[in-house]
Amino acid sequence: MAGHSHSHHDHDHHHGHGGHSHAPKVDENNRWRVGIAALLTGVFMFAEIAGGLISGSLALLADAGHMFTDFAALSMAWGAFKIAQRPANWRHTFGYDRFSILVAFVNGLTLFGVAVWIVWEAFHRFQDPGEVLAGPMLWVAIAGLVINVSVFAILMGADQENLNIRGAVLHVLGDLLGSVAAIAAALIILTTGWMLADPILSILVAFLILRSAWGLVRESGHILLQGAPDSLDRREIEKDLLANVPKLRRVDHVHAWAVTPERPIITLNAYIDPAARVEPVAQAIKARLAQQFHIDHATVDVMRDS
Repeated sequence: MAGHSHSHHDHDHHHGHGGHSHAPKVDENNRWRVGIAALLTGVFMFAEIAGGLISGSLALLADAGHMFTDFAALSMAWGAFKIAQRPANWRHTFGYDRFSILVAFVNGLTLFGVAVWIVWEAFHRFQDPGEVLAGPMLWVAIAGLVINVSVFAILMGADQENLNIRGAVLHVLGDLLGSVAAIAAALIILTTGWMLADPILSILVAFLILRSAWGLVRESGHILLQGAPDSLDRREIEKDLLANVPKLRRVDHVHAWAVTPERPIITLNAYIDPAARVEPVAQAIKARLAQQFHIDHATVDVMRDS
């Protein structure tokens, strides 16, 4: 016969509102850092576009394209932190944290388009290599590297568990390499006059963009499809609970997913000895899930095994 249904931990649905005690401060720190990084990136992106057009360098324009996606990623991350601060309501019972995952997904798709455009443009340049002014190109690329290093340093002080922060860090790392590629192309053209260095190195930047795009789309898509977090294998969870929770006979209907990577959620049915009391077993299961798997949000339905 069924015991009573047991709901989740006394854990607020929204982690900015009474969940983890440090979350509001972490979110505020994330938002501040991401905002500064977005501003720096956005301002310099225009300088790089101008530099690319004046010098005729595709590698600079490719880096500016990458910077644009950085700027978009950082702006959307900033917006996502702002929106995620809104409390949960009857229509969005988990709050608005998932918005940031949607943002990461859209941003990943945008990156694919940018990379394809760079490759397309580079092939045109192979057929008709234009003149590239390597002097201005070099100075703009060096300035880009300085900006990227600064943005990277700012973001490293934010919460590395957050998917949007990780996405932004990946973008900036790719961009760092993009700036290095543009510097290399400028130096090759300055020393040898070989103009094809520019489109060749811009294709390298395009592949860097594709790599970070694929990572973002795959990870955010997995979360949007309610995939189980990498660290949670339901077979392991079942085995662990049966071994460590007394009076527990079997477990089924285990579903694990995540609102965001920092907020894993699990639901399961637990069948216990007919003589056992429901409450202590339910508490033991939740304590074990929190301790062993760091799941604070568990819905456990406990029933007596007939």
